[in-house]
Amino acid sequence: MELTKEQCREIIAKRVAKEFKEGDVITLGIGLPTEVANYIPHNLHVIFQSENGLLGVGHRDLSTDGASKITNAGGVAVTTKPGAAFFDSLMSFTMIRGGHIDATVLGALQVDEQGNLANWIIPGKFVPGMGGAMDLVVGAKRVIISMEHTNKGEPRIVKRCTLPLTAAGEVDLIVTERAVIEVTPQGLLLKEINPLFSLDEVIASTGAHLIVPDSLQNLVA
Repeated sequence: MELTKEQCREIIAKRVAKEFKEGDVITLGIGLPTEVANYIPHNLHVIFQSENGLLGVGHRDLSTDGASKITNAGGVAVTTKPGAAFFDSLMSFTMIRGGHIDATVLGALQVDEQGNLANWIIPGKFVPGMGGAMDLVVGAKRVIISMEHTNKGEPRIVKRCTLPLTAAGEVDLIVTERAVIEVTPQGLLLKEINPLFSLDEVIASTGAHLIVPDSLQNLVA
């Protein structure tokens, strides 16, 4: 089944939002990951940290017409929660590198069977830079990758990354519009599948071996 990019992003962001527990401190990467903040249940109290120097990020701010001076790391206008704090990059990365972040959500170009991540450069193409990804994947206690399952029909989940690595063996969970996959010592464990796709479709669009349990849960966004 063909989903629009907007539908994919909504499915992924809503599903990732279910991965957190009360009191978690979470850093969201640029792009799709920032949308996760819009789907946190009202009865769940988590704290979002933005690597540009904000602790207590709220929902996207739709009332500013682009004039807001408060933005997330991707430059998108955001609201703040009561008690929010602003600080410089030194303090922001001290939090990240010091192991104070419970989970980070990042996009990816490739993830492989060993939990290796490539998300910062495609050789020969212009990219804006690596950002804080290399710090986040080694500093956060849990690394969740949120991305579309394929790129122009090519798998993003592969047997071995062919692009330069951001980090080796740091990915814990992969959430796409088609499936939820856990990185385990035995390999990639397929935990949930979007009922809009068949198991054969998910396997065919994945460039790595998937461990398929006897029973699969539905991916419910």
